[in-house]
Amino acid sequence: MLDHLITGATVVDGTGTPSYRGDVGIRDGRIVAVGPAGSIAEEAATTEDASGLVLAPGFIDPHTHYDAQLHWDAYATPSVNHGVTTIVGGNCGFTLAPIKAEDADYTRRMMAKVEGMALPALENGIDWSWETFSQYLDKLDGTIGVNAAFMAGHCAIRRYVMGADFGRAATPEQVEAMVAELRKAIEAGAIGFSTGRSNHTDGDGNPVPSRHATPEEVLALCREVGEHEGTQLEVIVAGCLDKFSDDEIDLLVNMTTSAGRPMNWNVLTVDSADPDRVPRQIYASEKAKAAGGKIVILTLPVLVPMNMSLLNYCALNLLPGKWGETLSLPVPERIAKLSDPEVRADLLKSANSPEAGVFRRLVDFGRYVIGDTYSAANEGLSGRIVADIAKERGQEDFETLVQICAADDLRTVLWPMPTDNDQASWDLRQEVWENEHVILGGSDAGAHLDRMCGATYTTRFLGDSLRGRKLVSLERAVQMLTTDPAKLFGLKDRGRIAEGYHADLVLFDPEKVNSGPARLLHDLPGDSPRLTAESEGIVSVRVNGVETVRDGQVTGAVNGKVLRSGKDTYTVTNDSVSFGPNA
Repeated sequence: MLDHLITGATVVDGTGTPSYRGDVGIRDGRIVAVGPAGSIAEEAATTEDASGLVLAPGFIDPHTHYDAQLHWDAYATPSVNHGVTTIVGGNCGFTLAPIKAEDADYTRRMMAKVEGMALPALENGIDWSWETFSQYLDKLDGTIGVNAAFMAGHCAIRRYVMGADFGRAATPEQVEAMVAELRKAIEAGAIGFSTGRSNHTDGDGNPVPSRHATPEEVLALCREVGEHEGTQLEVIVAGCLDKFSDDEIDLLVNMTTSAGRPMNWNVLTVDSADPDRVPRQIYASEKAKAAGGKIVILTLPVLVPMNMSLLNYCALNLLPGKWGETLSLPVPERIAKLSDPEVRADLLKSANSPEAGVFRRLVDFGRYVIGDTYSAANEGLSGRIVADIAKERGQEDFETLVQICAADDLRTVLWPMPTDNDQASWDLRQEVWENEHVILGGSDAGAHLDRMCGATYTTRFLGDSLRGRKLVSLERAVQMLTTDPAKLFGLKDRGRIAEGYHADLVLFDPEKVNSGPARLLHDLPGDSPRLTAESEGIVSVRVNGVETVRDGQVTGAVNGKVLRSGKDTYTVTNDSVSFGPNA
């Protein structure tokens, strides 16, 4: 007897082939029968008529930071509410293991700084009772409502080996010790190695541990990855957010060829105003291919709104010149500096320099929308555009923005309007999505919860594909959210609706599927806030055959699995994987 039978659904199986009206039978967490509507005669404990609904494989998010949140939120919300059944964590070099007890405070403050995780949540929501990577994974076994795979992060490994003395090149013996720790992590189930060489700083304002590593250290760790079945690489460098330098491209190519494994990076921004960016970033993948490597590019199919403020750490801190220094001052001094016309002029000059790269778009302050305000002086300004207010006051845009924020002691919430929402940028995105080196991803779900909610990209993309711009077909959209990331990570029997595959399934209404608006909730440990959004049109989500979400809300089931390398993944070689509609 079947455990569950879904009948009459529009089946989109994840391969990109045309959908059909069909039935799907589930038993013991697997799909055991697939056929045209009415063709499955076997009795089932429960049966569901899904006429008018779409049945797809569970969505796979290749770039999250749920490493911490899963300890207090078994469902990785809101991702699971939006149809995600498998997440990949441990990206950008940041993981919570291995860790020594005396380093827990450092790690918490670093994660709060670089990934926007609320420090009270990290302090109150996790018991930090593990040391090894194996113990970390064991802690999650049997407690989660989604499938979760994790990279082993360079920062954690380097801090574990070198302690507080990580701000220098490692000795050969220390590199050997790091390789040994990586080996233990992969043998315990880590699906690969991630490293960060971007401009991230820790809770003390110093470069994070992985930034001090020499290329030789990085390559030694990559070579170890190649010794293990079902493993990957992931990296973020400064050029990921703008354009790669020649040295960065050389390093990325050497990493993937040294390991003999695919490597992915996050995230490609597509903007018609900078037509040179996409070709430059794709060139790195082409050069890797010629050398026998594989560099996979993650890009988002939607624009993710991101709020900012002059009070909290945000992307403005990453602008060149004195932006970081100024925005780190105590609030009264910060207000005084920002109120000085000469200081503002100097900041704008550096922000508009070539060194600012992709962050130049952030300083068109006239395009900012005022969000929440906190003073009588700002009453009635919420929802208004800074340029309009500045015109009324006879001021420059930046001066007006600073004046508004100063009245709120810098607490004002700011929403920059996207500069890349033009038709030419969407046409370019449609072209990029067909490239053999590109897959969808880059949500950063679980991170930056104070200013963005990228976890909703799956339902927003489906809604746009079905009822919006319609840049790809429904079948192709589902393929991009399922089979493509499953192929990259070599996930065994996931990402498709086919007999023998795990019953990770999403049932949704094609007329309604979408995301609701982002809203601020104080539901994290320590009463900390986060931006989240409810799904629309998601009828059911099954993880390993068990219904985890019904009508957009979690059911209480925790049938997710920690996916371990080798056991749950197969080896993907650099010459065996490509993407696009015909891959």
